[in-house]
Amino acid sequence: MSTESNYQMKVVKGDYGYVLEDVPHLTDYIPDLPTYDNPLRSNPAYSVVKQYFVDMDDTVPQKVVVHKDSPRGVHFRRAGPRQKVYFSSDDVRACIVTCGGLCPGLNTVIREIVHSLDYMYGVSKVFGIDGGYRGFYSKNIINLTPKTVNDIHKRGGTILGSSRGGHDTTKIVDSIQDRGINQVYIIGGDGTQKGAAVIYEEIRRRGLKVIVAGIPKTIDNDIPVIDKSFGFDTAVEEAQRAINAAHVEAESAENGIGMVKLMGRYSGFIAMYATLASRDVDLCLIPESPFYLEGDGGLFEYIEKRLKENGHMVIVIAEGAGQELLAEENAHAKNEQDASGNKLLQDVGLWISQKIRISVKLNPINEGV
Repeated sequence: MSTESNYQMKVVKGDYGYVLEDVPHLTDYIPDLPTYDNPLRSNPAYSVVKQYFVDMDDTVPQKVVVHKDSPRGVHFRRAGPRQKVYFSSDDVRACIVTCGGLCPGLNTVIREIVHSLDYMYGVSKVFGIDGGYRGFYSKNIINLTPKTVNDIHKRGGTILGSSRGGHDTTKIVDSIQDRGINQVYIIGGDGTQKGAAVIYEEIRRRGLKVIVAGIPKTIDNDIPVIDKSFGFDTAVEEAQRAINAAHVEAESAENGIGMVKLMGRYSGFIAMYATLASRDVDLCLIPESPFYLEGDGGLFEYIEKRLKENGHMVIVIAEGAGQELLAEENAHAKNEQDASGNKLLQDVGLWISQKIRISVKLNPINEGV
């Protein structure tokens, strides 16, 4: 399936430089849709909270800090329950699919969607798609109830299975249409959400009353506006274990260097938070902060200084850090992609280790990678 999306973001401009980058909505292509009272309005647990519902015109700014004379900037539509909804609870047939790599918390997200639809909105027909996008047309759907998902948050992975790439948009939408599904919850990363946009466009082309909700899956925490993506805390916690092990090994050797490469393709949140939490890291390299190797203030100079002072050190590096340096040195390298369309990064951890071994003027040096 091609993940090239032709959808143009709907942009609304207002006074004082206000710009709203809006999300697609059913009413964009199905006018005069009937609305229903949100079931939460009659739920005693929510109806008593006057500010629980979100106004249709509420937005969230991209940048919290702005100068008093600067434009108001880019805003996004605020998520949350509305007073009116576009589906009657009895008519909803929802499905959930997980795609791409595994992430801590996937089963928790599945569980909370099922429980929220059932307990909060009175939706009884919720299905799981087995095996990622291809499962829409190659496997049977799984019936999901509050009882069947009640304990899945205690298990790793995803009970629905997953896959990358190789799926057919037409077949997916055919399956959605044939099964009478009208709410699709897609949990996945960048490639998955590109696929979700293509699925939405085909649904829109057919004029179907079907919503597509993309739930971003990334332990890298690289999503603006939201506080934290699910799985991030677990990734930081596990990263600290690796850092602690590297510190013990580095400390046990003369001029020992412990190097830990962590996930973070284009953002260094895991590396940075794990560094701050461990207190044993001497150097943290992240994609947001370019660095150079040789000369005054370079990486090698700092490593030599630290080893002379302390006799050992720990380096944490995000997988996306220093990729521009590798690109300069390996200009012949191919720009390959994985099945989800993500660029395959070169191994910066191995590259930095080899450079340190050759260039840092201290002997002996023992590096644990």
